[in-house]
Amino acid sequence: MSDQEATKAGTVTVRLVKGMRGCRERHRQSVRALGLNKINDVRELVDSPSVRGLINTVHYLVRVES
Repeated sequence: MSDQEATKAGTVTVRLVKGMRGCRERHRQSVRALGLNKINDVRELVDSPSVRGLINTVHYLVRVES
């Protein structure tokens, strides 16, 4: 396994697929904490329990990509 593959194994890619208009303020803050601002923004984040918790909170706004 190369070094790049090893770092990919511990990450999760998240895409914002729905706008935040009309959602709770707490959910807007969770999306911002994930580093997403606009629709179709993509971030590659370290796969940790805290990141998974944020994703679960806003599961209806984001898509987890492999």
